[in-house]
Amino acid sequence: MKKFVAGLLLVCSLPAVALAKDLQMGVSMALFDDNFLTIVRNSMQKELQKENVKGQVEDAKNDVSQQLQQVQNFIGQGVDAIIVNPVDTNAVKPIMDQASKAGIPLIFINRRPAAELTGKMAYVGSNSQLAGRLQMEALAKQMNYKGNVAILLGDLANESTRERTKGVKEIVAKYPGLKIVQEQTAKFMRNDAVDVVSNWLTAGDDIQAIAANNDEMAIGALQALGKNSDHVLVAGVDGTPDALQMIKNGKMVATVFQDAKGQGEGAVQAAVKLAKGENVESNVDIPFQLITKENMAKFTSLNQK
Repeated sequence: MKKFVAGLLLVCSLPAVALAKDLQMGVSMALFDDNFLTIVRNSMQKELQKENVKGQVEDAKNDVSQQLQQVQNFIGQGVDAIIVNPVDTNAVKPIMDQASKAGIPLIFINRRPAAELTGKMAYVGSNSQLAGRLQMEALAKQMNYKGNVAILLGDLANESTRERTKGVKEIVAKYPGLKIVQEQTAKFMRNDAVDVVSNWLTAGDDIQAIAANNDEMAIGALQALGKNSDHVLVAGVDGTPDALQMIKNGKMVATVFQDAKGQGEGAVQAAVKLAKGENVESNVDIPFQLITKENMAKFTSLNQK
């Protein structure tokens, strides 16, 4: 009995932190092979360490079924929260249903799901339509509000592709002198953009500006244009280090800063709060900001890998 009481006293004297269960989180990224998402992922991993949370980060490799399997595995492991960067924003319902059934908080990051969030769910990201508007306004100004525009679309299953494109078209519609003459997907990939723009050039399309849904495709467009890049204006979205270098070199007109670090930190912080039973806004907005040669200096230390 004395041993039991002594043991009980020892347990009672331990700090609350020692008795508390370490939080565990599962993170499923759409794909690791993406420059911007790599910055988001690294930011999340740093924040997990800072919050003293055990995190398991998986690569869905752009496969919807693989991502669902990863979420099911996280649930089976009994994680305290799940963070998902969706492969397909239209195919998130099964993920939401599984997490909801298990009573596990679910946070979507960077890509807004095309479904209404319920219960212990939140979205941490940015307003993609605003990105398209900011990007196209910068291009329109450089074009003196007249000329032909081509749009490089991201992954067609992605919410940001639809919203950024909608923003671009909204600005084009404002100015009678502007006209969209081409729009084609390059799946957010640099090499695919090289192929698409090369085909436009071969076909002899008359293009004065290219609005790319992300920086990788904008850089691919510049590679395809080569010497012609002096005659075609190009803008991207994300504010990656490579894009900033292109702006510095006078190759790219503008990009739109998407705060990868802010998104990564925000997602982990929201997940921790929900796991602890605290309230979180269902939509955590991380604002977009236009980057041009004039203001790029203040962004050079951000979105670093």
